[in-house]
Amino acid sequence: MANAEVEAVDFEPEDDDLMDDDVGDGSPNRISASIPRLKSAIAGGGSSSAPRKTKGRGFRYEAAAEADRNARMSARFDSLDTEGGPGPVRSIEGWIILVAGVHEEAQEDDLQNAFGEFGEIKNLHLNLDRRTGFVKGYALIEFEKFDEAQRAINEMDGTELLTQTINVDWAFSKRPTLEEKYEEKITSRSSF
Repeated sequence: MANAEVEAVDFEPEDDDLMDDDVGDGSPNRISASIPRLKSAIAGGGSSSAPRKTKGRGFRYEAAAEADRNARMSARFDSLDTEGGPGPVRSIEGWIILVAGVHEEAQEDDLQNAFGEFGEIKNLHLNLDRRTGFVKGYALIEFEKFDEAQRAINEMDGTELLTQTINVDWAFSKRPTLEEKYEEKITSRSSF
């Protein structure tokens, strides 16, 4: 085991083994003379007399950056004018209600049976937890008509479904604007 034979190999590259850049007389001066040098802002190559320009975030002058930021934030933003006050909003396809407090072992059929009596359910979405496979605790139910969804909210909110109390409300609703909130505060203070 101590007398292992070792064979030395002397490797000399043949013409087939050379890469295209190495072909020729092999003089480095001839190769570098034919290839122009590239200017690099990172490595500082090329002409050293040109000023270095740094790019990216955080390299701007602070005064200019602050002025630019203030100019953007002082501009008037577009907003959609909403008609009427706060209340439910129709989605693109119908009226969607949110059912919270759904039992973790509930199935779509349970919700279909409970809410189907109020009208035709266009869509029912019941999210499942990936780890456990159980229901996350809420469901989204879409009705075609406003009256059907409103009746489902009024009659099912606070009721029991599979031994758990469920809360039912609109999934999408308009909030009162700041002006409406301000007017509401003023009217409530003046009534005292």
